[in-house]
Amino acid sequence: MTDPAVDAARPPTGPAPRGLDLDRLATHLATHRPDLAGPLSARLIAGGKSNLTYLLRAGDREVVLRRPPLGHVLATAHDMAREHRVISALAPTGVPVPEALLLCPDDSVIGAPFYLMAKVDGEVYRRREQTDALTADQRRDLAMAMMDTLATLHRVEPAEVGLADFGRPEGYLARQVRRWAGQLDRSRSRPLPGIDELRDALAGSVPEGANAGRIVHGDYRLDNLLATVDPVAVRAVLDWEMATLGDPLADLGLLLTYWEVLGDSDQAEGNPVADGIGPRAGFPTGAELIERYAGRSDVDVGPLHWHVALGCFKLAVICEGIHYRHTLGQTLGEGFDRIGEMVAPLVAHGLHAVREK
Repeated sequence: MTDPAVDAARPPTGPAPRGLDLDRLATHLATHRPDLAGPLSARLIAGGKSNLTYLLRAGDREVVLRRPPLGHVLATAHDMAREHRVISALAPTGVPVPEALLLCPDDSVIGAPFYLMAKVDGEVYRRREQTDALTADQRRDLAMAMMDTLATLHRVEPAEVGLADFGRPEGYLARQVRRWAGQLDRSRSRPLPGIDELRDALAGSVPEGANAGRIVHGDYRLDNLLATVDPVAVRAVLDWEMATLGDPLADLGLLLTYWEVLGDSDQAEGNPVADGIGPRAGFPTGAELIERYAGRSDVDVGPLHWHVALGCFKLAVICEGIHYRHTLGQTLGEGFDRIGEMVAPLVAHGLHAVREK
């Protein structure tokens, strides 16, 4: 859960933001990307709720740098090499991604592995004041473009873009439950009623996963897209830290969790990951999104209730991890004080969804 929005009107200024050593970075770039060598300036792009995103200026050029969060980094959850690999692989496909410029796995440069990608013009639509400014047609077209892009991603054959070994599709859904259960155990800092019951219910009812083997984004939602509305288009899909090979219904289930579980909840107003999306904000319903996707994909959407329950569990664990980092003072940016409020409604809806027949 990141906030990769780039405000082109505000260039990077002032001292190096926390999490970057600009002197060491400049030395590294002088060797590995001399076209970006020279005095550097940077600013943290608003949010940074998981991996941190910076707008970096090198002379007259601006690029984007991604690195893991500060402290309490969960194993496998912030792999820069995976992000860099998948956007590099998808570059020649119809999936819009930023150009990958440099991967640095050496944490001695800025204190963590990082990669650079090209800056893409567009806007991240998240806040209610942004989406309220759109016309009804623009909101609908933007939502449909979001679904068309997801269908395009799920049609890409992994082997054809060098991603045949990017994950293990067999047993993907069962591993997802185990993985997020493990992440939960490493992020617990307070009582979380019902979350263990949700975990056990998911583990005891894993579907077969007939669609397994597709490229899965892992956190696909409106505010992980850079888009324009004149004309309406998705310019880039961002935040690939959880990408793998698996069941594309996991992407749909999580998207519906954001869209209708959070977007239609009392916690949505003013919340940094739920405000401004879903039917409550004037967008099409989740059913309309799925209908659009199904018309452009060969994936059998089938009953999605289990995948929505998984989305609720996964997002509850992510929110709890962010809440935990916030209590430790390890988050940068604003909007973290309310993240923890979303865990309880997510657990409640997940329990309801997993019990559906």
